[in-house]
Amino acid sequence: MSGVAWGTPAARGIVAAATLGSGLTLLDGTVVNVALRTMGTDLDASLEQLQWITNGYFLSLASLILLGGSLGDRLGRRRVFVVGTVWFALASLACGLAPTAEVLIAARVLQGVGGALLTPGSLAMIQGAFRAEDRSRAIGAWSGLGGIAAALGPLVGGLLIDHASWRWIFLINLPLAALTVWLAQRWVPETRDPRAPGRFDVPGAVLASLALAGTTWALTDAGGAATWWAAAVGLAAAVAFVLVERRTRRPMVPLELFADRTFSAANAMTLLVYAALGAILFFLVLQLQTVGGYGALGAGLSTLPITVCMLFLAARGGALGERIGPRIPMTFGPVVMAAGTLGLLAVGPDVVWWRDVAPGLTVFGLGLALMVAPLTATVLAAAPDEVTGTASGINNAVARAGSLLAVAALPMAVGLAGDDYRDPARFDTAYGSALTACAVLLVLGGVISWLTIPARLRAPDA
Repeated sequence: MSGVAWGTPAARGIVAAATLGSGLTLLDGTVVNVALRTMGTDLDASLEQLQWITNGYFLSLASLILLGGSLGDRLGRRRVFVVGTVWFALASLACGLAPTAEVLIAARVLQGVGGALLTPGSLAMIQGAFRAEDRSRAIGAWSGLGGIAAALGPLVGGLLIDHASWRWIFLINLPLAALTVWLAQRWVPETRDPRAPGRFDVPGAVLASLALAGTTWALTDAGGAATWWAAAVGLAAAVAFVLVERRTRRPMVPLELFADRTFSAANAMTLLVYAALGAILFFLVLQLQTVGGYGALGAGLSTLPITVCMLFLAARGGALGERIGPRIPMTFGPVVMAAGTLGLLAVGPDVVWWRDVAPGLTVFGLGLALMVAPLTATVLAAAPDEVTGTASGINNAVARAGSLLAVAALPMAVGLAGDDYRDPARFDTAYGSALTACAVLLVLGGVISWLTIPARLRAPDA
């Protein structure tokens, strides 16, 4: 098949299906933090359970996203995308009907499995279906529309939480998923990678899940009865994962990629920066609601400066990185983000959005927009052409794992537990410590970039 041409009905259908599918995951990613306090009150959940409502999703998504991409390449990208969308919708239904915090956490883990099947396929379908000369335009449309979906998330979610119920932030996924499946079946041609291996690295996926789950449990439950058991399971699974990946003929994570200094450094920097990003959004939204007295809609809309900066400036950050090389954007981007984070320390009981929130988040968003595209380009340039998809997937999984581990570790590290997220005085004190720690992580990310990232990327196939 020669491929779909841009401007045809099929082209519009493919982009619509891919955008709606990825939009489902973006919507939940931007809305759940806004709903945490409301869900906690309704389900009488502890802070640790709120952490797992966030982390359960990231855990299964980060562990299985590479396996999801491999399944699509082998079994058919449209087929796995559709299965992932249906799975995500059924898990969303379980989330929306959850009677207890424990059931909601389990449903969120299942939702992450659906996201791991769905997320790689949304871009892979475009890559496989369009003519080579039209792929850039199609990917640009997908990316831009996805940015709009992310921007609408806090508005739609806040309205549903404040004027209906938090359960609707999950139930709204059902009609969107049905439309996505119909568009995919109607317009998206089935594509596969003929070079994809016939066997899948299931042991690697299981061990990665156990390593992340054990580590996350130990960090969340620090000091609890199961802490050391969880830490031991996480460490043993991590060691076994490395051994299995070394010996497997076609591993999920080719460890030889990390022999490249630039690839390893870029992923280390990704882990630090996205850990800070995940923790900042977790703490800021709760601070606005618990201490500042904001409703869900106000707290959600408060974070829009980040989305606006990314929507309008991320491409320019990429162009700057192409012109001057990745080291400077990847160094100063995190430092600018750290400055914005320190600006958010002004958020307190008498918070005024335009004075205390908007300036810090705008500076933070400018730094993020400066850094993101050069980071992606660096990761891809450091990998051989035949494994750039795997390299991108690894970086995606590292970013999600960073958020997962930070949201697990920081609350306990700054002295929060139990019902403390409902206590304005205790949470306000912990908030300042948490954001200071995030600023330190961001500066460390910038230092790593300055010391290890090359001034210029190597030419392809060098």
